[in-house]
Amino acid sequence: MASGKKHAVVTGGAGFLGSHLCDRLLAEGCTVIAVDNLVTGDVKNIAHLLGNPSFRFVKHDVTEFIFIDSPVDYVLHFASPASPIDYLKLPIQTLKVGSLGTHKALGLAKAKGARFLLASTSEVYGDPLVHPQPESYWGNVNPVGVRGVYDEAKRFAEAMTMAYQRYHAVDTRIVRIFNTYGPRMRLNDGRAIPAFLSQALEGNDVTVFGNGSQTRSVCYVDDLIEGIYRLLVSNEVYPMNIGNQDEITMLQLAKEVIELAGSRSKIVFKDLPEDDPKVRQPDTTRAQTILQWKARIDRKEGLKRTIEYFRSQIR
Repeated sequence: MASGKKHAVVTGGAGFLGSHLCDRLLAEGCTVIAVDNLVTGDVKNIAHLLGNPSFRFVKHDVTEFIFIDSPVDYVLHFASPASPIDYLKLPIQTLKVGSLGTHKALGLAKAKGARFLLASTSEVYGDPLVHPQPESYWGNVNPVGVRGVYDEAKRFAEAMTMAYQRYHAVDTRIVRIFNTYGPRMRLNDGRAIPAFLSQALEGNDVTVFGNGSQTRSVCYVDDLIEGIYRLLVSNEVYPMNIGNQDEITMLQLAKEVIELAGSRSKIVFKDLPEDDPKVRQPDTTRAQTILQWKARIDRKEGLKRTIEYFRSQIR
């Protein structure tokens, strides 16, 4: 690609990950247009950028035609509900943004001759029968289950991205994002760490599903964004896992959050949600080899930073 200032479009740019990505792209000298319909995103996530002459926010639903009247070098498609409470509440919108939204974002990249990066997910592996999960694993997904709207939307998005790469020669990247946490997550996000944190900081019971033996591998947002940026500027067109390999049970995680928050909350157990994955851990061999990337921020340090943010939101 030609040298000089790069121009990036980030769909879902007012969301948790999208807003952090906007920060990183601006820090790298890019101009950034964030596109978001604010269904799950929030302008407060990008409020600190609104006076920046290199940044522009456009409120728009990316399932409709995306018109950008300036050059574009990068299109990063991060628009989608990403929490179970969101995609269970918004099943049709989730399917549409994964299919129509991906189609429109790829169309923009094709029209502008831009590089395209798809935010996919570890959910494409479903409730995995292979552990940890390498990119070569095809997954164990229930297409008609309640979580299928998100899993299959992302699997379709990956297929469409590869079709545009093969048929239209669009320069594409695919990142499979594993569980990530950090500042700008919503208190009522519904995912484990925001749920545990908001409950612990407000002195409520901390809810653990099942017996808490199911595992996740949680990555601090700064590490994730570093991996995504390295993938964007790499030459790798096939899906890439980005996540922390440090696996932990949900019960252990709940106990850590309560302790670090200085809370007296008790842990209560509730039934496991339908199709909830029992294990989740990325095999990041390819990211380490190709991108020279690995997660570096210790979970205790990451949780402390996240707790500080959540305290500021609860007051």
